[in-house]
Parts: sequence; C-alpha cells; structure tokens
Amino acid sequence: MSAPPKPLPEQRAAFVDDILISQIADGSRVIDLGCGDGRLISRLRDEHQCSVLGIERDRAAFLATVRRGVSAIMADLNRGLDDIPAGTFDYAVLSETLQQVNRPMQVLHEMLRVARRALIVVPNFGHWRVRAQIMLQGRAPVTDSLPYEWYESPNVHFLSMLDFRDLARRGNFRIVKELPIVGQTAMERAWFSNWRAQSALYVLENAHPASDYDQRD
Repeated sequence: MSAPPKPLPEQRAAFVDDILISQIADGSRVIDLGCGDGRLISRLRDEHQCSVLGIERDRAAFLATVRRGVSAIMADLNRGLDDIPAGTFDYAVLSETLQQVNRPMQVLHEMLRVARRALIVVPNFGHWRVRAQIMLQGRAPVTDSLPYEWYESPNVHFLSMLDFRDLARRGNFRIVKELPIVGQTAMERAWFSNWRAQSALYVLENAHPASDYDQRD
C-alpha cells in the first residue's frame, strides 16, 4: 500500500486555518469535510465555542481527530453525505480537498444541503509559477501550495480561480466572498488574482442572482 500524500507545510496550513476561522461566527455548528487530523475543528470548538463534526476517510487522520476528543465520522466524500440531515450545520468547510474528489459539483451541492454556507479553499492552478513551470520546463508543477510530485499527488482535477467561478455559476451557487491568498495575505478583490494567488477561499450560498465575479480576470 502506498504512503498517504504529504500534507501542506504546517505554517501555510495554520495560516489557511486562520482565514477559515475568520469567516465563521462564534458558537456556530460546523462540519469539516476532509478534516485531516482535526486541527481546525478542535480550534473552533476550544477557542470559538463551535459545535463541530469532522468527516475523514484516511484512518490515521481519523484516529488523530478522535484523539483530540473531536466528534468525527470515517467516511468517503465520494459516497455523499446521505446520513447527515439537511440544514444540520451553519457552515460546511472543505479545505484543499475539492480538487481531490471525483465529482466536485455533487460535493458542493451536498455541502449546501447540510449547511447554510460553504467555505471552500482551492489551489489555483492559474498561478504564474504553475504556468511558468509548465511553459519553461514542460513538467508537472511543484510549488509551495502544490507540494506533490505528479506520481504522488492526490489531486484528480486541476482548476484555476476562473474555473471555480464558472463552476459556481453552473451550479447556481452564489459567491458571497472570494479571498485570493497571495503569499501570507488573504486579499479581497486583488488585481490579477488568477495570476497572483496561490489559492483562494470561497464563501458560497445557494443562489440566486448571478455572481459579479464571473467576468473578472
């Protein structure tokens, strides 16, 4: 059996957690899909009085979550969230995982079935370093935000910020907020964000009017 892919660098992962936490109201009900070792939801529980639940398919990560005393279910997101009733949570979190599931659109619909808002962090394959590595080296890119060689990467889909906006439009999701992550800064409406951002946080709701992000960049 092959070893699980290495996680994102700890400093960057903690920074992304901080951005996610800033978008979640204290005392909220939160489900973290692909919760890893439960680091984010344990902070939400201990520091922000949130009621939390983690979903994780990797056994070692699931056990690490349980050891933190956090409620968790060992399950595969590709099989859906049928056991979770609609409207159970205020927020559903999916951090650096959407590109790893088989059917991203289905997962987004499930997130917004079980929660009022969805918080999604995705890597941006449109970043200039990714483009430069492909163009100049002719090789699959490896960057700080995509720290995998092609043969050990868990990613099965490759998307840019423009692609995610298009996905939201096609799924009739409203982008409440888009935060491009440039270095160690989350920026609202950064210029040339699809070139500059290594990743981005999206806050989604079931929609209604067309998003004003569709035509940018």
